[in-house]
Amino acid sequence: MSDDYDLDTGPDPATFAAAAPEDPDPDDPVHAVGIGPGNLDYLTPRGERAVREADVVVGFETVVEFVADRTDADLLTCGYRDEAATLERFAERVAAGERGTAVLMGDPNHSGYQFVGKVQRAVDRPVRVIPGISSLQVAASRARTPMEATTFVTLHKSGDLSEDLDRLRRDVGDRHLLVLPRPYDLMPGDAAAELLDAGADPELTALVCERLTHEDEAVTRTTLDDLAEHAGGDEPADTPFSDLSVLAVRRD
Repeated sequence: MSDDYDLDTGPDPATFAAAAPEDPDPDDPVHAVGIGPGNLDYLTPRGERAVREADVVVGFETVVEFVADRTDADLLTCGYRDEAATLERFAERVAAGERGTAVLMGDPNHSGYQFVGKVQRAVDRPVRVIPGISSLQVAASRARTPMEATTFVTLHKSGDLSEDLDRLRRDVGDRHLLVLPRPYDLMPGDAAAELLDAGADPELTALVCERLTHEDEAVTRTTLDDLAEHAGGDEPADTPFSDLSVLAVRRD
């Protein structure tokens, strides 16, 4: 990215990514591919083709490793600390004429827009999003919470979350809720405590869906009241739940 940014004060890369509709017929776009929840049975054929045909693939190491054996592309992996430098290397390769694909867990439309925005600003060219299957969709199936009757909020992002938390507090009990927690300071127990503070019924059914579609998938069914006992802390040891969790709160 050419501009400095601070996610607490802006500009938020997600805003940049969502500033305008996609170009309907871009020349040589970079692809931003949702690879699904980590089980490659859920990687779409279109997404796999964009990964397979790329010359260079970029993404967080834990994401890239899922598709490493599906492509002969050079793999550029990053963490949060070296993200900007890695995207700069990716942009240089794309500017030299190579086909570039960025990979994101799940579906880029579900809490992936900050990374999409960073990619788009780095490459300074059209980015075409290839949606994937999200753990949100799987969680909705497990919890039987139809999307049209559900409020979805992602807490799995940096920056100010007050508007997102306000939406949950407003809709609890009236609509189903699907929440992507943020490891590890806003985990399912913390979200439950927020909802109780807003006056939610302590007996509302809550399901914590962990590692969905993986062999060790687990779904914990409980109540908001019991779940809130796990509030507090910001380390893995402070919660019984995985960082790969989705919280569903039914309105019944």
